[in-house]
Amino acid sequence: MTFMAFLLLCIFLILFFLYFWGINPHLVTVYLMSDQSVTYPVSFVVIACIVAGLTLGIVAYLYSTITYRWSRWKKDRTEKKQREVNAIYREGVSRLLSGDLKKARTLLQKTLDRDPRNIETHIAMASLNSQEGNQAEGLALLDKAKSLDSKSREVIFKTAALQEEMGNDEDAMASYQELIALEKDNRKALRSLRELYIKHENWKEALEAQRKVLKTGPGADRMSEEKEKLLFLRYEIARQSIIDNDIDSAKSELKDVIRQMPDFTPARVTLGDAYVAQGHDKDAAKTWQEGYLKLGKSVFLDRLEDYYIEREDPSSLLKFFRETVLERGEDLIFRLFYGKLCLRLEMVDEALEQLQAIESSGLETPQVHLLLAEAHRRRNRPEEAISEYQKALGVTNRLRLSYVCESCLTKAPEWSSRCPSCGAWGTIALVDRKAILAAKPLEINQMVVHHGE
Repeated sequence: MTFMAFLLLCIFLILFFLYFWGINPHLVTVYLMSDQSVTYPVSFVVIACIVAGLTLGIVAYLYSTITYRWSRWKKDRTEKKQREVNAIYREGVSRLLSGDLKKARTLLQKTLDRDPRNIETHIAMASLNSQEGNQAEGLALLDKAKSLDSKSREVIFKTAALQEEMGNDEDAMASYQELIALEKDNRKALRSLRELYIKHENWKEALEAQRKVLKTGPGADRMSEEKEKLLFLRYEIARQSIIDNDIDSAKSELKDVIRQMPDFTPARVTLGDAYVAQGHDKDAAKTWQEGYLKLGKSVFLDRLEDYYIEREDPSSLLKFFRETVLERGEDLIFRLFYGKLCLRLEMVDEALEQLQAIESSGLETPQVHLLLAEAHRRRNRPEEAISEYQKALGVTNRLRLSYVCESCLTKAPEWSSRCPSCGAWGTIALVDRKAILAAKPLEINQMVVHHGE
């Protein structure tokens, strides 16, 4: 309100008072108490009430204006401070991600000094300490963040991950369980907890966690993978049941796993083991034979060979090989195990027949050459045996020695400046180089040669 407007208002009130007073000359008695009263003209009382109302209105207006401006000033100041803190925090995180840990620590500590209750900064500082190898300090920062917000999902998850990194698996499990108690559908926590259970072979707990993962409804791209993992865990429980002598339960579980995943080799192998544990030898042999015929995995033939040899009944296995080889003549793995069995039974001619059939296919593998060498040796053919041994060992007239990457342990046919597998430079070296360097030859005593000797 301008001064001129205020002056005009005062003039208007004075004129109104004089006019009102002129037409209302009466007096009004106002009792303050039962025995006390005051008497004023009517016009004075009316004008006094108007002035009092205006005064109260102006005071209320000024109070609300001042209060609003004060709160607005405080809010603007807080927001400005928060913007500055956020800018420093973002720069600190950026430095952390780029690997400039020293600068990141300076900026993040500055953020904490200005806003000690900033949970995100505590988390970033914990990550920084973890990268520097100071996990204990990082854990202390996360504990402080948790004291500020005990239900922060991110803080609890970071705490569990850091505990797992430190090898405190029991504490990590407890943290994951705490997070799941707050948010039962947290798939990330459920998967992490499941992996810890698997690591410690807590198969029942892992299976329960996996069922919860599936209940959360993983995406379509992961559903088949998660269902497979459920079957793998059921398999492990069945395998444990065999150890605990609960064979019937194990067999039932394994058969259901095979029904849902017919190409899962371990289930078929272990089902045979379960039959053996119960003394059902024919069922075990039949399970392994069918397993090989359906899946073609050599482990079934390996199991069959050991099984029949231990029971001193190689003739039954030979019968299986001789009957099946007519149908699976092109199955070189089958012929390889057939030949190995014959060699083991000193049936050298039959072994050579199978092994040479494999060699004639053009396949070059040390295993075949080694068995052929042994067959020739037993037939007293030293030259052929030596030739096959050389092929098995990869020995040529040049006597080339093998190389290996000392970083990833990938074998290399010859030296190169960079490993083709892991990409590391300068890591290709002679196989067993370090062992050779570390070895010490026997001390050779100086021989004393006498005159005439």
